[in-house]
Amino acid sequence: MKTNVSWQEDVHFSAETGSGFKVEIDGNQLAGPRPMELLLAGLGGCTSYDVVGILKKSRQDVVSCVAQIEADRADAVPAVFTEIRVHFVVTGRKLKESVVARAVKLSAEEYCSASLMLERGGVKIVHSFELVEAD
Repeated sequence: MKTNVSWQEDVHFSAETGSGFKVEIDGNQLAGPRPMELLLAGLGGCTSYDVVGILKKSRQDVVSCVAQIEADRADAVPAVFTEIRVHFVVTGRKLKESVVARAVKLSAEEYCSASLMLERGGVKIVHSFELVEAD
């Protein structure tokens, strides 16, 4: 895996991933998200990928899955994440709570490399979910 990050000006950078996608990164949030926001987005994408995949393999009728992520950071530099809360809002038809709970647990404990890497680095990550019945 490879990514190049090029300084543009001030605190604005452009990233180009090995797969050819470009992302603007900006500490002032004028041209893109801040770096730590992208880290949270990466975590959200990683764990959501797992949860949705597990639910589909479990033949759950999922319509939507939103990972709402909030994080606390240390007051001192380096301002690392100290706790991250990942709350899934899973919408579907006749979803089984036990199956969704299992999908979230498997992602958190076995599959999501971003989550596991952060936890092994000392970040507390709390997972929760709620079910919404689709119309």
